[in-house]
Amino acid sequence: MSETLVIEAPAKLNLSLRVLRRRDDGFHDIDSLMVRVPGLCDRLSLTPAEEDSFTCDDPSVPADGSNLVLKALEAFRHASGFPGKFAIHLEKSIPHGAGLGGGSSDAAATLRALDQLHGEALGTERLMEIGASLGSDIPFFLGPAAARASGRGERIEAAASPPQMPVLLLKPSFGVATPDAYRRWSDSRELAGIRYTPQAFSWGELVNDLERPVFWKHLFLAEMKAWLLSRPEVEAALMSGSGSTMFALLRHPGAAPAVIAAARAELDPTLWAWSGTIGEGGTATA
Repeated sequence: MSETLVIEAPAKLNLSLRVLRRRDDGFHDIDSLMVRVPGLCDRLSLTPAEEDSFTCDDPSVPADGSNLVLKALEAFRHASGFPGKFAIHLEKSIPHGAGLGGGSSDAAATLRALDQLHGEALGTERLMEIGASLGSDIPFFLGPAAARASGRGERIEAAASPPQMPVLLLKPSFGVATPDAYRRWSDSRELAGIRYTPQAFSWGELVNDLERPVFWKHLFLAEMKAWLLSRPEVEAALMSGSGSTMFALLRHPGAAPAVIAAARAELDPTLWAWSGTIGEGGTATA
């Protein structure tokens, strides 16, 4: 087999994220409703080669042993005995440190691709076990498109997908380190004038317990949320995961360009932005 296998790695949003307690192993027990963002994807290409190699179109992505794609390759090889070697190229569309699960999704896509090339010898359940050993979010990307995540995030149960909704993502130039957000969780305080309470819908609620520690350190993200909630086009707004992406559910999909333009004019001209839909049949529009 000499052909290149190309596979997509979608982003995710945490529509709800409750932090329940700090565990003895240093992780935290959570309860989270997660959905994939099918229109926002990284792309991996795996080509059989004489030696393993990894390249990426984003030079900020590490190419050493800390990279989750390479960790996934080694973990799969160890679990399966699959001897194949590959030149792997990663095209990044999901920004780093954004709370969108890009690195975890890349690792999950690597595991799926390798199992496909190995005749699906391991199967989804075993891949999820391997993924959980590498990172808490990875099993989600190997399971259903909408799921309830518990434990440290590795326990996945299928959930009803919310209805299709227009969504806008905004991210400043900086990222947020997930371990730092959780480390600050127990001692953090709320900022005056910022809404942290759940935003209720017929299908569930938007709430994120990590907003408190992240907003305390990164005041600009709190400002972004307050600004989004003040816009007439926005029905709800929340930080995804540990940040730094803020997402807004829009009242109408056509509103995204105006909100993006206003955010760049009033908040930060360098904001990264993406818009599309989530829920059943979600797609990209920008």
